[in-house]
Amino acid sequence: MTDILNQFWRAFLYWDGQRVSGLAVTLWLLVASVGIGFVMAVPLAVARVSKRRWISTPVRIYTYVFRGTPLYVQLLLIYTGIYSLEFVRSHQILDAFFRSGFRCAILALALNTCAYTTEIFAGAMRSTSHGEVEAARAYGMSWFTMYRRIVIPSALRRALPLYSNEVILMLHATSVAFTATVPDILKVARDANSATYQAFDSFGLAALIYMVVSFALVAIFRRAEHHWLGYLAARSR
Repeated sequence: MTDILNQFWRAFLYWDGQRVSGLAVTLWLLVASVGIGFVMAVPLAVARVSKRRWISTPVRIYTYVFRGTPLYVQLLLIYTGIYSLEFVRSHQILDAFFRSGFRCAILALALNTCAYTTEIFAGAMRSTSHGEVEAARAYGMSWFTMYRRIVIPSALRRALPLYSNEVILMLHATSVAFTATVPDILKVARDANSATYQAFDSFGLAALIYMVVSFALVAIFRRAEHHWLGYLAARSR
C-alpha cells in the first residue's frame, strides 16, 4: 500500500485549498443528504401515521417506491434520466441544477434516506405510549401541541438506535456518487487503481477510511443513546 499512500493520500484525505479530498466530499454528501432527509422525514412521518388516507397514502406510495428500487437506479434516473427531458434542459434553473452531478447525488441520497427515515419515525410514533397521549390530552393540549411537545420528541429518542443504522448505511451508500462523477472516496480509489493497477491497495485504503468513519459515527450515536435513552436502562437496586 506504500505506492498508493505516496501518490494518492492527499486525494483521499488532504484538502489543499484547490482540490477537495475524497473524504471531505463523502462527509459533505452524508451530512447534506441526512440533514435534508431528516428535516423532510419528520413532517412526512406525521402524515404517514395520519388516519386520513388522502394524507397518508401519498407518503406511503413515496416510501414504497424509494425503498423498493435500488439507490443506484434512482441516481441514474435523476442524473441522466431527468436531464434528458426537453423541458428540464430548456429551463435555466432546472438545467443548472440537474447538470451538476454533485447536486443530483445529494438529491438522490436525500430522497432515499428520507423514505427510510420516514418509516422509522412513523413506527416510533405509532409505538408512543398511550399514557403519554392521554396525559397530554388531560392537560388540554391541542393536536399540534401534543405532537410538538410529546409525540415527536418521544418518538425521535426511541428511534435513535434504528436511525443510527440508517446513517451508517447512508455513509456506505454515498459510494454510488462516483456514478455522477462526484470525486468521493470511491472515485479517488478508482482513479488510484486506474493509475497504479494496485486494486487491493487502492480499494483496501478506501475500505479502511469508510470503516474508521463508521466507527466514529457509531461512537457518536452510542453517546447520544446513553444521553437521551438513559432512562430506559436497567437500574441496579
